[in-house]
Amino acid sequence: MADYEEVRRKKLEENKKRLEQLNLGHLSAALRASTTPKSSPAKQVKRKAPQEEFVVARRSTRIANLPEQTYKEVFPEALLLPRRVFKQRRDLSGRVYASDEAREYAQTKAEELESSLGAKFPSFVKPMLQSHTTGGFWLGLPTQFSNKYLPKRDTIITLIDEDDNESETNYLAQKRGLSAGWRGFSIAHELVDGDALVFELVQPTVFKVYIIRASGYSSG
Repeated sequence: MADYEEVRRKKLEENKKRLEQLNLGHLSAALRASTTPKSSPAKQVKRKAPQEEFVVARRSTRIANLPEQTYKEVFPEALLLPRRVFKQRRDLSGRVYASDEAREYAQTKAEELESSLGAKFPSFVKPMLQSHTTGGFWLGLPTQFSNKYLPKRDTIITLIDEDDNESETNYLAQKRGLSAGWRGFSIAHELVDGDALVFELVQPTVFKVYIIRASGYSSG
């Protein structure tokens, strides 16, 4: 072992001397310096040259004195601005709301009238709200009544008032209500908030309508 260690030590000393003779330390430092990345200069942004108008020169002597035509694309101002659609707002400042007493009065009178009609035809009572008379003019019908007695698809339903005047309305089966035509009926009969209507189904698509006015209520 002692001989092996001695031989190994001599080998290391010889290798060290050879490295010093070859001057490898200075070479490696120079190599590192030469391979250091250089910072790239800032890229210059190319600017587009201003677009020139394409002008067509008039060669005819007859029209040479006229202004030159330019074919630059021009967008009308109306196309550049977004369109805004303004819906006309309904004036609801004149709405009249029924008192609780007047509303209850009309409801009670309508229920009494419905009871007097008997059981020959199915019927129901519908109190009027602002949405029925001054707002969206949509009249939803009772779900159970619609499912049991009214058609399963959209159809025309006729409303007959107490003077036998007829009005046609669109019945939407999926929504169970009266749409187009109901507005005309409501306005023609001057329905207001608090009134109560009795609908009597005298035929599969015909209602007899009785109107009880909330204005009939008197507090004294």
